[in-house]
Amino acid sequence: QMQLVESGGGLVQAGGSLRLSCLATGRAINHYNMAWFRHTPGKEREIVAAIRYVDQGTYYGDIVQGRFTISRDNAKNTVDLQMINLKPEDTAIYTCAAGGQFSREAKHYTNWGQGIQVTVSP
Repeated sequence: QMQLVESGGGLVQAGGSLRLSCLATGRAINHYNMAWFRHTPGKEREIVAAIRYVDQGTYYGDIVQGRFTISRDNAKNTVDLQMINLKPEDTAIYTCAAGGQFSREAKHYTNWGQGIQVTVSP
């Protein structure tokens, strides 16, 4: 069974940067498509970014607008999300996910982390 643990969240001012990291244990990620989602209370979970295992192709949600970069290191079993030019509306719980299908939909991911809070102050 794969466990996913996120780190790197916290409080940052608008315009600042954060780097989130997701460490997988229990199973190697090299045959999993990986993604970051985010949600806030009362809102549906939305895709932030996804990265394919076969060729490291990426997908970004419209919310990213060129500000975020997803990357993976199969040797370290990690997936990172570099976020720049953060905005208050980026405030959310960010969750790492792994799945067999490269998709923007949460239902296609079978393994989930607990999530980590990112707060962007004005």
